[in-house]
Amino acid sequence: MSLIIPKCLPFSTLRRFVSISLLFFIVSNAFSETRKYSNEFLAIGVGARGLSMGGAQVAITNNTYAGYWNPAGLSMIENDAQVAFMHAEYFAGIANYDYGSVAIPIKDKSRVVGLSVIRFGVDDIPNTLSLIEPDGSINYDNITSFSVADYAFLFSYAQKIKIKDLDINVGGNAKIIHRKVGPFAKAWGFGLDAGAQMSYKSWQFGAFFRDVTSTFNAWSFTFTEEEKDVLTQTGNIIPTNSVEITLPRLILGTAYYKEIGENFGILGTADLETTTDGKRNSLIRTNFISIDPRIGVEGNYKKFVFLRAGINNFQKIQQDFTGKNITVLQPAIGLGVKIRNFYLDYALSRLNTSLPIYSNFFSVRLDIDKTVPSAP
Repeated sequence: MSLIIPKCLPFSTLRRFVSISLLFFIVSNAFSETRKYSNEFLAIGVGARGLSMGGAQVAITNNTYAGYWNPAGLSMIENDAQVAFMHAEYFAGIANYDYGSVAIPIKDKSRVVGLSVIRFGVDDIPNTLSLIEPDGSINYDNITSFSVADYAFLFSYAQKIKIKDLDINVGGNAKIIHRKVGPFAKAWGFGLDAGAQMSYKSWQFGAFFRDVTSTFNAWSFTFTEEEKDVLTQTGNIIPTNSVEITLPRLILGTAYYKEIGENFGILGTADLETTTDGKRNSLIRTNFISIDPRIGVEGNYKKFVFLRAGINNFQKIQQDFTGKNITVLQPAIGLGVKIRNFYLDYALSRLNTSLPIYSNFFSVRLDIDKTVPSAP
């Protein structure tokens, strides 16, 4: 990201202009109390498979990515260990989104522990608060750079339990959130997730209670007196230490798998995500909750090559000319390939419903066994 300075602007206007690139990022993180879209970087999704299927993963996730989608799915891991990585870029590389995870079965593989790390950040942002000297002159040597980044650390645990004739997977996350806006602001947060899965014949069911206890982010700000003076003169609010609360959301999912002949199979899955922070621009909404459906499909050939598609983020928008409300959605497609114990997946997904901009997602997964499997 770069900043172009029009030298013909008056001094007061110029001071306002040079601070805007910094304040855009600080103010967006300076809200306190309970609010919508808190910690929304955790709602993007991980793994190209899940992203290409519209995020409908709660009932079917069964590998190390389950630490994010539904930790109960970790209990389905039968390898000695699994590791996974993903990298994606937004807005022509301005923002970077990275993910890594590891899952290890313990106690005769009846229980699984996992760790997932997520980072969403914008780097090399110019800090122009000190660009203008007290005498009104511009000193480009005063420009420094900083990063705005959100981090999440998910510590997962899962195991299988039996209730009468039902085999049920249960799991949970303890997560630590760290958000940082250069040297100006930072936050630490803590929250818990809980999930469950169950299978019946060809059907699969899942439930994931994200932020089940609510997640609290404690913000602290450290501006110098000179920086506070610039913020005041440019009409900006100086944020104060505060606590941001992320309310719980419940995701329910179901899936059905059908084999077609000896070589083909198709999987259909759907999730309903219910948020509890008030009315959102979603397909189903009330003053208290909003519900966003997700739909995904995956076809495979000998469980070696996979084709996927999905839709989510249904929203109602008003057309400019007619004034009528129309429903728009966010589509995604993808493919994957399995080579022995190595999985390579790709997804193409639109950033949101209003921007016709697509991002590419690549993710890999490696299943680690003490014995090397034979060639397929």
